[in-house]
Amino acid sequence: MKQFKIPSVPPTTNKCIRFPNDVIESVEEVIKGKQCTFTAFVVEAVRVALDNLKDDTN
Repeated sequence: MKQFKIPSVPPTTNKCIRFPNDVIESVEEVIKGKQCTFTAFVVEAVRVALDNLKDDTN
């Protein structure tokens, strides 16, 4: 059985980013009705993009 560990929230830094309105609308439409925030969606998208870039350089 897997041991339960209390999760820790990683440290964060506030960044101000300007998104085109159409991108904001598209993201909000995709996450509507889901347990996901705009920020969480963007963070995951950036992580996937970074992993893809890392894979491309190897």
